[in-house]
Amino acid sequence: MGDTDKIKLAVLGSTGSIGTQALSVAAAHPDKIKVTALCAYSQAEKLLEQIHFFHPAMACLVDEAAAARIAGEVPKGTQLVTGRAAMIAMAAWEGADTCLVAVVGIAGLEAVLVAAKAGKRIALANKEALVTGGALVLEAVHKGGAQLLPVDSEHGAIFQCIQGNADDKRVEKIWLTASGGPFRGYTADQMVQVTVEQALNHPNWAMGAKITIDSATMMNKGLEVIEARWLFGLAPERIQVAVHPQSIVHSAVAFCDGSVLAQLGVADMRIPIQYALLYPKRMESPAQHLDLFTCPPLTFEEPDFARFPCLRLAYEALRAGGAAPVVLNGANEVAVAKFLNSQIRFMDIPRLVEYALEQGAHLKADTIGEVVEADRLSRIWAANK
Repeated sequence: MGDTDKIKLAVLGSTGSIGTQALSVAAAHPDKIKVTALCAYSQAEKLLEQIHFFHPAMACLVDEAAAARIAGEVPKGTQLVTGRAAMIAMAAWEGADTCLVAVVGIAGLEAVLVAAKAGKRIALANKEALVTGGALVLEAVHKGGAQLLPVDSEHGAIFQCIQGNADDKRVEKIWLTASGGPFRGYTADQMVQVTVEQALNHPNWAMGAKITIDSATMMNKGLEVIEARWLFGLAPERIQVAVHPQSIVHSAVAFCDGSVLAQLGVADMRIPIQYALLYPKRMESPAQHLDLFTCPPLTFEEPDFARFPCLRLAYEALRAGGAAPVVLNGANEVAVAKFLNSQIRFMDIPRLVEYALEQGAHLKADTIGEVVEADRLSRIWAANK
């Protein structure tokens, strides 16, 4: 197969957890995927290794000081660009037809909008883009003729289950599964005493620090509920969370005839990443395959909104609309950073988020400018409470 038949892939966030796993998928399918662009924030040496392996035409380091460290070592076939504007421009670069957006936080929103307006195939691993700018993203996708494919294991599972049955009248509800994190069995008193080290010890998934803390508070699932609303067009009451400690059922869809379809697999992000990149094709995956005879019994529980108030706050923000999801996301990012730096306690995270939501009840998010302003204010409120 020639290069003209391959997917030309740009990876934004190539040195992070999702980015590195996506590149392992690309390495496993060199006849299907050509990595043409790589972008990282500051991990210069790791990016340089990726450049030497994949030989992209374009590479970007957002941190200009980090870029200076490797500028003389980048091979001649790769153009190295720097700065946030260069990262945004890479999302629309004509040398790639598929853009994996795996940067962390609201920083991914503008990249997604630019890629959508350029008509790209977007593999979305940045849930904050839809959480903070869902209506704006869908409008840009529609106008630009882009394609939006979910990378999150839960949304990827739902996407697979509704193939051929995406009509809103056929879908009764969706079940977003959650592992419950490391504190599923903790009492309220134990939750107050949680340490950073405990919160970073996820039982099933290997992820970055921020998303691991979000999983421990169940804010990650709350953000996924909001993301699902935009991806699948369902009202909040038709999006339910089921705690599933084994992380084998990645999500399920209930249909109007009483049928429930679920997607199962081992806890390996390379499976949903590969499906998003190669959709609609299915090919051999570098991930381990699930064996039904050796997997543990599958159990499901209702989430406890009292012990995990972040999940409750996410539903409330979704129902409130306006800038509430933006405030929820921005305040949570600040609160998680403060917890990781041992500045606040674990249960202070939802306290700061709830305070910011109360302060931002009047804000709107109808334009990108309003989204950015709501995000800025939410961070100030959370930082100073």
